[in-house]
Amino acid sequence: MQSSSNSDLPGTGLPNSHQALLKNQHLLSGRLALLGVASAHILPELPISGLAMSEHAGVFRALERHETWQACFGYEDAGLVQDSYDTLVVFLPKARAELEMRLALARSLATDKARLILVGEKKEGIAGAIKQLKAVAPQAFKVDSARHCQVWCAEDIESAPGFRVRDWVTWGTAESAGVSVEVAGLPGIFSHDGLDSGTRMLLETLEEQPVQADRLLDFACGAGVIGAWIQAWQVGREEVVASVDGVDVQSQAVICARETYQRSRAAGTIYASDGLASIDGLWPVIISNPPFHTGVKTDTSMTEKFLQDVKRHLKPGGELRLVANSFLPYESLIKRYIGRVERLREDRRFTVYRAFRGQ
Repeated sequence: MQSSSNSDLPGTGLPNSHQALLKNQHLLSGRLALLGVASAHILPELPISGLAMSEHAGVFRALERHETWQACFGYEDAGLVQDSYDTLVVFLPKARAELEMRLALARSLATDKARLILVGEKKEGIAGAIKQLKAVAPQAFKVDSARHCQVWCAEDIESAPGFRVRDWVTWGTAESAGVSVEVAGLPGIFSHDGLDSGTRMLLETLEEQPVQADRLLDFACGAGVIGAWIQAWQVGREEVVASVDGVDVQSQAVICARETYQRSRAAGTIYASDGLASIDGLWPVIISNPPFHTGVKTDTSMTEKFLQDVKRHLKPGGELRLVANSFLPYESLIKRYIGRVERLREDRRFTVYRAFRGQ
């Protein structure tokens, strides 16, 4: 089919993939499931309601506000009932490995002879993703190209009940300062190549200059590496072991962090939240490798919001320790929102900051 101009696409302002689906909403029928929703604003635009799943905690909260839809958070939500949906829409995830897992979830939710629709942008790798789609649905064909996206459809897909996200968990090892912990992984969450350089530098400062608290919060905890490592390091030194709570926005990270903690017998609660919006409480120490260092354009708005939120959850006199790309203007912002700040370690790529909240 010919590519369409942007002007005739509904849902302007939505992600391109969501706009492309709206242009092809005639494909939607029966009981509908949307997997990997990036914006809740698509729901009122659709002709029928159904299930809407997002692995992003903030998007999930927005989905919950639409009462005619069944909102689900990630891959192990109790609302994901197998053999229940006639049309399955899979939005292409960022990680190619995650697409295989998302397609497996879709097939477990599908009724006999259901329709499967895959939507994704060219820049996200939809061309390569078609091979993965055809591996489970050889009959798939392209329906449309619109808004730099492709829409593919497979009729009468073969359902495959029995999906369990924990069947997709793999294990790796993270080591720093002679302390090793086993870390759970799901597609896009944990690299089996080991620790990233920023987290390694952060852990090294925690070994050289330990935090003094019986309770900590790890913001953007990922697979739970920092919390598990801190407690393993304290056990090895026969010190009092701190409880380390964790928070992350992505469902796979929350699942992995809980698995990592369980295997390490680490203490602490893992929360799902977009930032700290859904979190109550005060901590004497907050640690973070915040996810604000991609790209070359410097945008301090997310950092400022993060630091303002952190201050509300940091006890007076409490410590914030974080690692960030060295080129980002963290130091002045930390001083403005938290208090006195120092650099514990730095190189050309990363800097570890330590700051204490004023009284």
